[in-house]
Amino acid sequence: MTADRHTVLRSMHDIGLAAWFGGSLMGAFGVNGAAAAAKDPTERVRLSSIGWAKWAPVQAAAIGVHLVGSLGMARADRGRVANQDGAVSNTVIKTVLTAAAMGTTLASGLAGAKTAKGAKDASGAPAAGATEPGSDTPADVAEGQAALKPLQWINPVLTSVLIVLAAQQGEQQRTAPALLTGMFGQGITGARTALKRAAG
Repeated sequence: MTADRHTVLRSMHDIGLAAWFGGSLMGAFGVNGAAAAAKDPTERVRLSSIGWAKWAPVQAAAIGVHLVGSLGMARADRGRVANQDGAVSNTVIKTVLTAAAMGTTLASGLAGAKTAKGAKDASGAPAAGATEPGSDTPADVAEGQAALKPLQWINPVLTSVLIVLAAQQGEQQRTAPALLTGMFGQGITGARTALKRAAG
């Protein structure tokens, strides 16, 4: 694989993951925080739902770009991953957490859709915040909010861990040539020693 192709895949991996993490974090703080500040309690769920609905296709595209980059990088690095200490465990953990983050992102989308539908059916659902029901919040809306409250923080936590693991993979890739050179050098030294013993 050419260096240019490798750069494209790494860029897709990193940009997609950055958008996924950044969008989740901004949504929890920015979208939900701004909606909770609405003076009209019946507007809080509606405004939050609008913001997340506009972000959803961008987030889906970001996840798709990240996955394409991840699969391409995994294929390109399969030789190093198989032979370098720590690379297999990093890859396995990263794969599991990526699947978990996709699951929680999907769960967030479903809970958000349920909340938005409930608010629309009720022609406005009063609530204490975007993810906090009030005493007069309809039951279906409150149920959706209860699911969204932890998920809004789980998603950025999982994706932030993925960023750390990706950084670790980058360090492993950076040190791989040095490791191979060291192994090659040790092999040469060992061969020379064996030849001297045989000649002596």
